[in-house]
Amino acid sequence: MINPGNNMQVEELDADLDSDLEKETVKKSAFEAEMDEDLESEAAALAAMAGSLLGEGEEDDTNLDEIENILDLNDGQFPKFTLAKNKARFLRMVSWYRGKEEWIEVAPLSGVTKLFKQQTKELEGIRSSKLDYEMELETGTLTPSQRSYRRDELKMCRVQEKMAVHLISKLQVKIKSGRR
Repeated sequence: MINPGNNMQVEELDADLDSDLEKETVKKSAFEAEMDEDLESEAAALAAMAGSLLGEGEEDDTNLDEIENILDLNDGQFPKFTLAKNKARFLRMVSWYRGKEEWIEVAPLSGVTKLFKQQTKELEGIRSSKLDYEMELETGTLTPSQRSYRRDELKMCRVQEKMAVHLISKLQVKIKSGRR
């Protein structure tokens, strides 16, 4: 005869073992595992950025006009943004411009000329966007969150304009020296 008390314990043990086995046998696809790693690295990057983001109502005291070359700044001196996505975008932009500056040293003249034309055209678009954001901010009809977003975008345009102008000047020097 089976003791009902023991049977309950056996069922509980079976249930515990089954749930443990299910946990162990659930496998992630390579995509899921990579996404988990990406999320963890993004979370770490955002946590590191937290000190370089502006809170609501805060102003960035960085005067972009006084900065000769943004690429020469260290991480602590970079402009501050309200949104983490803008900070991340800025960091990608800095990385791209730094890469292009290194590339200029070894690039063929045809590639430098092509990049010069692209950057000159892009600079027109950056300046146009900058004017649009300046005009929107001057209207005074924006909500506080819209104003904050537009200020961030305007700062992004100013930063990108400075980096593009700096890169264009380096490209011009390379083109002139290559044609001699």
